[in-house]
Formats: sequence, structure tokens, C-alpha cells
Amino acid sequence: MTRRRQIYEGKAKILYEGPEPGTLIQYFKDDATAFDATKRGTINGKGVINNRISEHVFTRLTHIGIPTHFIRRLNMREQLVRQVEIIPLEVIVRNVAAGSICKRLGLEEGEPLPHTLIEYCLKDDALHDPLVTEEHIACFGWATNEEMQDISAMAIRVNDFMAGMFAAINIRLVDFKIEFGRIWDGDFSRVILADEISPDGCRLWDMATGEKLDKDRFRRDLGGEEEAYQEVAKRLGLLQDDGTPGEVLDLTAHRKLRGKSEKPKK
Repeated sequence: MTRRRQIYEGKAKILYEGPEPGTLIQYFKDDATAFDATKRGTINGKGVINNRISEHVFTRLTHIGIPTHFIRRLNMREQLVRQVEIIPLEVIVRNVAAGSICKRLGLEEGEPLPHTLIEYCLKDDALHDPLVTEEHIACFGWATNEEMQDISAMAIRVNDFMAGMFAAINIRLVDFKIEFGRIWDGDFSRVILADEISPDGCRLWDMATGEKLDKDRFRRDLGGEEEAYQEVAKRLGLLQDDGTPGEVLDLTAHRKLRGKSEKPKK
């Protein structure tokens, strides 16, 4: 694919202008960061794995009626997405105590929460993504009340679906971060799921052993980051037996494999 104009570069992805108005190309990098990017490194193959996992999850969420920015995967590291106006909030959904909430509230890591908890952080690296309330969001106009109702409802549905999806492959969905954006139709807008869903933004623990299968391995210098990401993809059925991401064959390749026995219909 011809490289297009770069629109934005973040910690884990690069956005390029898309082939059609209202679209972007989202490129997944191998870069890994933690603690407001004060810790930096590389996880080999992370971009490829995250591209496939995010494609898989977004596609399945679309099937249950969650609107997303995902259109299709283009290649090993890129996907075509709808261009959205990002709402400047990180939406954190927690099922089990882990990470910052343990430090803030003195909770024991691994303690199940009484019920699913949704938290919001302002997307601002300079301010270290501070925790904010719905009152802050309304006061400063980061999202309307109607948008927040849609966001919270979708966040719960995403959590319910993903918790079941991961439980089926013996992975515990501890918590995850998602982002939302607006798409406009004239003067009207609607909220859709954006960004990505991958082990970069989810805490995923093996149900039997408690082994961490996410970016906490990088944050805590546990090692084995590449293998952990691959394990998640493997359990989701996204890796071939040799550990490489499988590609969907197009019709041309399919015909070649069958000895060109098929002829196109006129």
C-alpha cells in the first residue's frame, strides 16, 4: 500500500490519512511504554499481534451491535478505520482490583470487586491522565450527559462480552481501557468505540495459574512479554501452529492452492 500522509503518532500506533474521506489507516508499532512513557522499550511482534487481536475483538463486538471505528484489516500491521473526533477520556472498566486502584484505595491485588466499576481519566499526558468524575466531565463539556449514558452502557456491554470470551479460553479479564469517538452526520453526532482492544490495554490473567498475559509483564520487568501476547492470540485462534499470524487467503491464492482448477464465472 502506498504510504500516505501521517496524521498523528502516539505511543503504540501511527495514524495515516485513509484512501477515502472519513477514513484513516491505523498502524500498530512494536514500541512499549509505561508510567507516562518514562519507561520505554520494544516487544518484538507486538504490533502484529495487537492488530490481529483488536481486529478479532472489534469484529465480534460489531456482531453484537456495538458500533466501532473498525472497517477492515489491511495487512499484518495496518487496519482501515473510520475517522472520529476522539472524546478526551480513557474509560477504565474494572472487575478485579489491580494496578492504580490498589495504590489509591489500599486494596489487595486480585481481590474481586463487589461489582464492575467504571472510572474515567482525562486524556492528557502532561497532567498524567488524571482521574475525573462525571461531574468534571459535564462541567468542562468533555462529553454530554447523553454521550456519557451511551459510553457507560457500551462499556458494560463490552465488559460482559469480553469477560465471557476470555473465560472461554481460561483467561480472566481483570480490567481494560477503552476510548470512544464521535462521528458526525450534519449537525448530529453519535458515539462509537475507537482506538484498540489488546493486551496493551487489558489486564489478562491465566485462570488456573494467575500468570499475567499482558503489558504488566513489561511494566514490572517480568520478562516474557512476547510469549504472553502470543499466548493470548493463540488461545483466540489467531496464530498458526508455528506461532506466526495466519492470513486469510484471498480468492486468487485459494485458486492457486487448488491447482487453478476453478475458473471464474462469466
